[in-house]
Order: sequence, then structure tokens, then C-alpha cells
Amino acid sequence: MSEGSASGREATARSEAHRSEVQAARWVLMGDPTHFSVKGGANPHTRTRWGSRRRVDKARAIAQWRGLKSVLEDLGIRVLVVPPVAEWPGTVYPANAGFAFDVDTPLRASERRFVLANLLPTRAGEKPHYARVLAEAGIHTEELDPTLRFEGEADLFPAGGRYLFTHGRVERQRFVPTLAIPPWRRVYGFRTDARAADVFAPRLAPSKVLRVELVLEAHYHGDTAFAGFGPRRQHLLAYRDAVSPADWPRVAAAFGDTLIELSVDDASRYAANSFTYTPSGQQRESYLVLPEGVSDRLLDRVRERGVTPLTVDVSEFLKKGGGSVKCMIGDLGVVLAES
Repeated sequence: MSEGSASGREATARSEAHRSEVQAARWVLMGDPTHFSVKGGANPHTRTRWGSRRRVDKARAIAQWRGLKSVLEDLGIRVLVVPPVAEWPGTVYPANAGFAFDVDTPLRASERRFVLANLLPTRAGEKPHYARVLAEAGIHTEELDPTLRFEGEADLFPAGGRYLFTHGRVERQRFVPTLAIPPWRRVYGFRTDARAADVFAPRLAPSKVLRVELVLEAHYHGDTAFAGFGPRRQHLLAYRDAVSPADWPRVAAAFGDTLIELSVDDASRYAANSFTYTPSGQQRESYLVLPEGVSDRLLDRVRERGVTPLTVDVSEFLKKGGGSVKCMIGDLGVVLAES
């Protein structure tokens, strides 16, 4: 973990955060990286210019994964680990496992509601592995209409007292010829069908759902372009270029001065793919875990909002697999201890 120019307060933030109430703790999913590799090559980060799939440095990836897990545990977060599955290396990105309702409301595990995702074909086999881990933890799962593509909290997440639902054109991934070098390009498309919003919106009421179309394939999930953070998720990191020009004004109007627009450089480092955490029962103590390499200017802007930034190196997961901090964490919500 790198603290960069963080103050002494930030350097000890993880241990101080363990003051969380013992009766409730945030639970998250992480996927064991033993078999992490690029199997489907399903986003622009996973392939070289020539279309070949990138090769993962396993030792480096495992060390980075352990570093992120340690950061979370030092903050007082309980990490449930999805066991490694050689056939499904994408389980290292369990933000796509599904969607948990009411993640900031303390509930017993048996009271939690979790909707399993309908993933793209190269990752579809991950579903039973997520379901098994959740069942063992006492969390009930349910399934969506299988005709609806929906990739979990990567495209549906709370921010600013509402939910952001992100979507884009879902296409069959393929190579197509083009007049360039190389003479082909890869079509990736996006991951969540716009129709899925109609399933979730009634269940999220009275909270409003802001629907946003994504337009950059390199930012194929909403959690690579947006991140709500702060004690009430009232602030928002946002990357304008990833959003449809027709939808950006609605985002800007909805969040106003709470919005931090990301630079191209920070966005390319997946600054928005960060994990917000406020210890249970706290209102002023809040953290944002970001990928290492984001600008000092961005870290300062996070601090200005009373939030402590913590940076961690997960570059192997971004550069080879197209997922960073948040992609590696599935938020299961604040869970009360069983009496």
C-alpha cells in the first residue's frame, strides 16, 4: 500500500477505523486470485493492440490482492472469499456478482436481499460459485429473468441519496474488419441492458433511479466512471467523457457542487473504481480506497470533503483484466451480529 503524500493521520487511518461498533460490520466479497488470468478478453484492457489476450503475472497479482484485502480488514471490514475456480478466473471481480439492497442499512445476514447478476457468456458460470458463498454466509439470493443482461452493482449503486443505473448497447463481442493497422478491431459493447432498470426501480422506491448511458468501451461498467463517497455517499467522482452527452447535464444537475469531475489521466487509472467506507455508527469518519497512481490533486479534493483517501496498488488487475479496486470488491452491506 502506498500513502503518497498522505498526512500522518492518513498513515494510521486503517488501524483507527477499527473502532467500528462490534455489533455491526460491513461485509464484502473478494475472489481468490489463484487462477486469475484473461480468459474471455471481454474488455479493451484485456487485449493487446493486435487482439491477443494479455498474460497475467500471477505472483504480482496475488501480492496485490492480499494487499487490498489487508487494507479492508484493517478498516474493520469482514471479507468473504470466493474460493478459486480454474474455469472461471473472473471471480476475482465480484462487484459483478449481483446487487445487494440497502447496503448502508444494518440488517442481519438472513434479512439481506441479493439479486444475482446475469453475466456475459464468458463469465456466466461464475453465478453458482457466488451463490454458494452467500448461502453459506446466510444471505438469500434470487435470480433475474435470464433474458436480461445485468452485471450487478457495477451498473447499479447508491450515490447522493439516489441510485445510478448505468447501461449501454449490449452486443455480441467479435472482431470486425477495418481500414487500419491492424486491419480489424474488437467490438466489446457494454454489460447491462437498459430494460433492467424497470425491474429494480420499483423495488428501490422511494429512492429515485438516475439512468445514465455509457459511451466509452474502456469504461464498460458504471463503477469505472462514477463513485459515490462520503458518510452518506453524498459526493461523486465522475468522468464526463464516459457518459452520453445527452445524459451528462442530468448528472451534473443532480449532484451540483458535490461532483468532482475526473481528469482524463485520473479516469484512465480508474480513479472512479474506488471503494467508499464509513465505519458503522460514524458520521464524520469516512474513507475512500483508490487505486495507486491517481493524482495528488484528486487526493486533495477528496480530503477537502472530509474523507480520508487510501491508495493501494492493484495495477495487475486493471492493466490485464480491466478492473480495479471496486471491481475486486462486492459490497454486501452492513451486517448485524446474530443475537
